[in-house]
Amino acid sequence: MRIALAGAGAFGEKHLDGLKNIDGVTVTSLVGRNLEPTQAIAAKYGIGHATTELAETLARDDVDAVILCTPTQMHAEQAIACMDAGKHVQVEIPLADSWADAQAVLRKQEETGLTCMVGHTRRFNPSHQWVHRQVMAGAFNVQQMDVQTYFFRRKNINAKGEARSWTDHLLWHHAAHTVDLFAYQAGRIVDAHAMQGPIHPELGIAMDMSIQLKSESGAICTLSLSFNNDGPLGTFFRYIGDTGTYIARYDDLVNGKEEPIDVSKVDVSMNGIELQDREFVSAISEGREPNSSVAKVFDCYRVLGELEKQLG
Repeated sequence: MRIALAGAGAFGEKHLDGLKNIDGVTVTSLVGRNLEPTQAIAAKYGIGHATTELAETLARDDVDAVILCTPTQMHAEQAIACMDAGKHVQVEIPLADSWADAQAVLRKQEETGLTCMVGHTRRFNPSHQWVHRQVMAGAFNVQQMDVQTYFFRRKNINAKGEARSWTDHLLWHHAAHTVDLFAYQAGRIVDAHAMQGPIHPELGIAMDMSIQLKSESGAICTLSLSFNNDGPLGTFFRYIGDTGTYIARYDDLVNGKEEPIDVSKVDVSMNGIELQDREFVSAISEGREPNSSVAKVFDCYRVLGELEKQLG
């Protein structure tokens, strides 16, 4: 499998770290915003081609598939461009920043029949996989999820503390993780409400947001998001169910008493991003639909579109 990666930033490197652990995968091309730092990362990972133009990479015959780690605002257009070029594509979360664009990507996938997968990493984290298996076995039913997504981003910087060329968004990016995960664990979302705090005068986005969800099973979810939080950073999921309480922190899981649950045997790795990339490669190789295909996560973007309308 010959893969190109577009977006050589903080998250792009996480994918490169995961891909190097997958047998039979070669990263043949790297696309970045500025050539010199892109060439430096290409050299670090032994990638033979570096460019600032996605079209140049898509024209290459040594690229079977593309992973997009580019700015949110580019995702839909670039995913469509990849499929138009005959390349399978994994687009990092979110698929799009509008309901209309999400619909356009699904139409293109159905038209081409190519693999189009979205980086909904929570489906792959061993912690959430463990809970999902309990749900599928009928041993645990979600009654409520309480989720906190907290960052400190009063300036436009990425996860490495470097200046960003684009502005992140609590609704379309960070809420997408929880909206999809809640539906994955508790059933299709049938009711959703949102409120947001003041708009930042320079970034032009809401820095705080509150979302309530209800699934067809009757389960509810409360999601709090903030870019103003000056404390522990990340996303923390509390599952309250009929037979137990579990708290997931990325790949790790504890019960309600903070006692660790061993999830090391859930999958071949403890790295959710690596597991996500393994699924992408396997789905293409086996000619099957991947978990977190555009079709499987599509309803998440319907809900986000409805919430955006509420927020005005």
